[in-house]
Formats: sequence, C-alpha cells, structure tokens
Amino acid sequence: MKKIILLIILVMTTLNIMAQQKIVQTAGRDALGEFAPEFAHLNDDILFGEVWSRNDLLSLRDRSLVTVTCLISQGITDSSLTYHLQEAKKNGITRTEISEIITHIAFYAGWPKAWAAFRQAKDVWNDDIKGDDAKAQFQKEMIFPIGEPNTAYAKYFIGNSYLAQIATEQIPFANVTFEPRCRNNWHVHKAEQGGGQMLVGVAGRGWYQEEGKPAIEILPGTVINIPANVKHWHGAAKDSWFAHLAFGVPGENTDNVWLEPVSDEEYDKLP
Repeated sequence: MKKIILLIILVMTTLNIMAQQKIVQTAGRDALGEFAPEFAHLNDDILFGEVWSRNDLLSLRDRSLVTVTCLISQGITDSSLTYHLQEAKKNGITRTEISEIITHIAFYAGWPKAWAAFRQAKDVWNDDIKGDDAKAQFQKEMIFPIGEPNTAYAKYFIGNSYLAQIATEQIPFANVTFEPRCRNNWHVHKAEQGGGQMLVGVAGRGWYQEEGKPAIEILPGTVINIPANVKHWHGAAKDSWFAHLAFGVPGENTDNVWLEPVSDEEYDKLP
C-alpha cells in the first residue's frame, strides 16, 4: 500500500512539474531586441513565456497542432512554419500524424497551401522514417507482403532481411525484402543440368552482381536471370529498402553454396 501511495505521489509531482514548465524563448530579442524591444518582449515573454507555458490547460503537443494548422490555413509557409513544424516534432507529433493533419487541412484551407506545407514537413521529418515506420512505409509500396524475419538464412546476410513465401506448388517462389545496405553473401546455385535462379524487382532499388562483372541496378520490373554455377550476390541499395521475387529454376542435383560476405569496401564502391 505504501508503495502505491509513493508511486501516486511521484506521478502527481512529475505531472505538476511538467504542467508548470516554462517555455524559454529568446528569438525575439536575438532578432529585434534593439530595433523593436517591445515586440521582442511580447514575443519572448508573453507569447512563449506565458501563453505557450500554460501547458496545464493545453499540452505543448496540442498547441503545436493548433499553431501549425493556423499558419498553414493562412498560407504562411516561411521560416515561422518551419520552426513550428520542428517544435511539433519535438512535442511528439509523428511523421504519420503530420501527414494526416496536412491532408485534413487541405480540404478546408486549400490544396496549394497543403502542397507548400508538405514540402517543409518532408524536410523536417525526413530522417524520421526508421525502423518499424520505414518498414511499414515500404510495405505500402508493394503488393506482396514483407513477411517474417529471414532468421533461417540470417548468417548469410549483412543486415536484416525478410521472407514471404508466395507460392509452394508448381514453381515455388518467395518475396525477399532487404533493409537499406542489406545484401546476401556471394553464393552459387549449383546444378549438373538446368538450375539457377530468376529475380524480379518488386519495389525499391537494389543490386545484382556476378563475379568479375559490373553490378546491375534492380528496379521494380527488372528481371535478372542467374545461370547455374555462377558466383553472384544481390541486395538493397545504400539508401533504399528493396524487394524482389526469387524463383528457383528446376534442375538436376541442385544445391545452394554460400560463400564469403560482400565487404563494405566492395559494396561502398556502388553509386
């Protein structure tokens, strides 16, 4: 019981501190302190020091949402919008949320205003597409599922890859997805007759390379025919997720032989 009471006191104290947190702003004095000292005072001490600091009434996140909406609705897409978009991100508005917010605003404030705002929002949230968010965004670009982590073959890959078995009868094939910079080791599809592999680009941008030959860029729709007994590798570009369908070509006495990794030195030579 005492632990519960102490926990409640701690939570209430934390909330109270957050509610009383004062926003410190010096932009007005930095830019206009000498030229317009009263305006600087109103900007720094009243607008931010008092209005924005009343976060016991509206959270900073709510105030950011309201402010961004007002600026976009008025067609104000200068540095002040950039600043408030940056603050909105700091105050917890996610990339997905700001996209939906601006889309909603477009129907009430106008399509051109939304376009202008999106250009700035993309810059602010540009580095925010990581991890699961990036994976989810990439899934929207293709019809086939990303699938599950490719744990069975993880030791033959640099980086994370995912595998979704699309068909198991007649000609079995799978969708293989690579995160940026992910690639498989050099390998050979051994066969005494027939055999080999075929790749079809699905989404993103990737590479295929045979030993001793230049790398070939794979884009959606690119078809790569890999003969049996040829040493090669394939994977994602440095700056892009990538997915391809992989078809195993039937043959006699087929075997997949995994070899050494593609070094960073080799990989980083690619454009």
